[in-house]
Amino acid sequence: MLDDTDAAPGAGHNVTAEPLAADRLRSLVERIERLLEERKALSSDISDIYKESASAGFENKVIRQLIRIRAQDPAEVEEQEMLLDTYRRALGM
Repeated sequence: MLDDTDAAPGAGHNVTAEPLAADRLRSLVERIERLLEERKALSSDISDIYKESASAGFENKVIRQLIRIRAQDPAEVEEQEMLLDTYRRALGM
């Protein structure tokens, strides 16, 4: 004999709760879909800006690196730059 802990998820729940769960699920899925569409549009906009920067003569690889650095904590950036300098000197660069 199965008790409630062995039942499949959602089994034994009140039938009136199921439409609420379906509505909640639909709401979550629709929100995710909207955000995915927004992300797609933003990705396209970012791509356009990179194309614009390349046509203006800038190196996108360097711009991406600058963006990564700007997102970091300034103390972390400083520590990484000091280590990079130390390693370069150790290699005679």
